[in-house]
Amino acid sequence: MSTITTQDGTEIFYKDWGPKDAQPIMFHHGWPLSSDDWDSQMLFFYNQGFRVVAHDRRGHGRSAQVDFGHDMDHYASDAAAVVEHLDLRNAIHIGHSTGGGEVAAYVARYGIPQGRVAKAILVASVPPIMLDTERYPDGLPLAVFDGLRAAQAANRAAFFRDVADTSFYGFNRPGAKVIPAVADNWWRQGMMGSMLAHYQGIKAFSETDQTDDLKAMTVPTLVLQGDDDQLVPYKHAAELQAKLLPDAQLKLYPGYSHGMLTLNADELNADMLAFIRG
Repeated sequence: MSTITTQDGTEIFYKDWGPKDAQPIMFHHGWPLSSDDWDSQMLFFYNQGFRVVAHDRRGHGRSAQVDFGHDMDHYASDAAAVVEHLDLRNAIHIGHSTGGGEVAAYVARYGIPQGRVAKAILVASVPPIMLDTERYPDGLPLAVFDGLRAAQAANRAAFFRDVADTSFYGFNRPGAKVIPAVADNWWRQGMMGSMLAHYQGIKAFSETDQTDDLKAMTVPTLVLQGDDDQLVPYKHAAELQAKLLPDAQLKLYPGYSHGMLTLNADELNADMLAFIRG
């Protein structure tokens, strides 16, 4: 199993497939999942000749279940540690949901200053901030995130089961094609991780204002989101990202869910490939 140890002693698991001299694509997963959530993308881009890399965020998947550092600052520094260990250059960074926040923080704070990033892709991502604040009054109220914490604390397995079976993939929509194995895989990934990391991670993905990170992302950035995303409202996410990013392309997918990378992989993979090669 491939791992690195960060400066604060946290062991981070990663995957690294493909020619080591090929252009690298690094994937950053969402809450509360693991690098396995990128299976459809990693295989696709590997077969296109890229070097594909993905890691499990601290406390998630196969990485160490430490009791500290479950915040966007540490998420970004852990990603930087993987990048520097593998010496990834001219890289594409792709993040989904919380992983999009991680991409924004990494690219702005490490990737661009170190000259390691070529482009970025944000998919159904959380920046600039999910919470209703004075700066962004159209965000979600704190009670929403308190409810997530309470549900997880009461019964994490049941809570994760409900998210996977309903809103994440839009399986609760009338006429939706429900794929039980997809929901099972989401639940499997979530339950691999640390209860504490997942609990504290809610604050990280909901309360971190990343306006400055987005403004500092001067590389070409593709912003993708479905307009039926029930978890991250697109008007407060993708549309704001496109306004704040210096060099953004925005594409909204009618009717697509938060889990569109899995359910609609063929279309999204083609769109991301066209952006990368464009």
